[in-house]
Amino acid sequence: MLDTAKRATLRRPRGGMMLLLGPAFVAAIAYVDPGNVAANLTSGAKYGYLLVWVLVTANVMAMLVQYQSAKLGVVTGKSLPEHLGERFSTRNRRLFWVQAELVAMATDLAEVVGGAIALHLLFQVPLPIGGLIVGLASMALLTVQNRRGQRHFESVIIVLLVIITIGFLAGLVLSPPDPAGVIGGLVPRFDGANSIMLAAGMLGATVMPHAIYLHSQLAKDRHTDARSTPERLRQIIKATRIDVVLALILAGAVNIGMLLLAASTLGGISGTDSIEGAHDAIVASLGPVIGVVFAVGLLASGLASSSVGAYAGSTIMNGLLKVRIPLQTRRMVSLIPAIILLSVGVDPTWALIVSQIVLSFGIPFALIPLLRLTASKKLMGEHRDGLLLRLAALVSVVLIVALNALLLWLTFTGKANG
Repeated sequence: MLDTAKRATLRRPRGGMMLLLGPAFVAAIAYVDPGNVAANLTSGAKYGYLLVWVLVTANVMAMLVQYQSAKLGVVTGKSLPEHLGERFSTRNRRLFWVQAELVAMATDLAEVVGGAIALHLLFQVPLPIGGLIVGLASMALLTVQNRRGQRHFESVIIVLLVIITIGFLAGLVLSPPDPAGVIGGLVPRFDGANSIMLAAGMLGATVMPHAIYLHSQLAKDRHTDARSTPERLRQIIKATRIDVVLALILAGAVNIGMLLLAASTLGGISGTDSIEGAHDAIVASLGPVIGVVFAVGLLASGLASSSVGAYAGSTIMNGLLKVRIPLQTRRMVSLIPAIILLSVGVDPTWALIVSQIVLSFGIPFALIPLLRLTASKKLMGEHRDGLLLRLAALVSVVLIVALNALLLWLTFTGKANG
């Protein structure tokens, strides 16, 4: 005889499954942040449809690793940083935190700079002031998470995700891509060292280390009753899989759409190697309305991803250093490097692309431990990764490490500018 709780779980309607969705959409914001905008627009404007395959491959990898991260949090009730904090010595824990913190800082730089560019495009706000406004606005978003709980925070982020999607894809209605070019872009190839460097930046912008750390925390916090019964745990894992697929399909469509828009609209136009130049070209080609919609999408991207990035940084610090600080305090401290860079006149689009390359080097540090933990029978029990999933994750790690090694070689031999 099933007890009441178990019977309720088994006969839960489909609507109940839908109510379990949400954490992946918060993590997916990291995949449509301003760093993606810079990398994808630059790729499409300079190389047309050549690197479509990079985004498709990266999005498949993202689905894989975000599902593994979320499943780790659901099954074990601990985040990835918490697991690492328990397994590392004090010295290794601190060293690991340093590289993770550098990744978080690079993430934050991209998000604040992107939001500042959007405010400049919309209202001619000076970049340093725009960065400060973005930082303060993201603190307000984090207040929703602190005071109203994760469900309300997820709702706000999903609304911003919808705005981002409309903002970045609206131009495709007026300037649809060439189908033959899109199909050709699915064939893996490069065109010189610069295209490899850009591909690494696109990969870093798409498979986000801080999102890998964060998703396990989001899933853990959201599904606190996951281990109440085996049936409930299986149901939540199924919902998590659906959550990840839906969220990453949306994020992937936005990323690919940005590249396609640049390829169909910006090719051969000078000055499109910056977001401001790309925006001017979009306005000239598609009209001021599309330009405003694009800038609003960029602003929503900066605001949402900045708050999510601060959340991720707090998760990393808490798990690895066992130090818990208020999200707003974390947000204020991590805002400083971005404001300094904007104040000294560093080219913002260049800073965005470099930040994404830094992110790509942080990916293996998140992926390799995640792969090992989710493959552990002792830790995950019947929910450990299957052989096919383990092989796919291993291939992903090898590809990322190989691409980053090639990028290092090109950079230090001076061939990355050739």
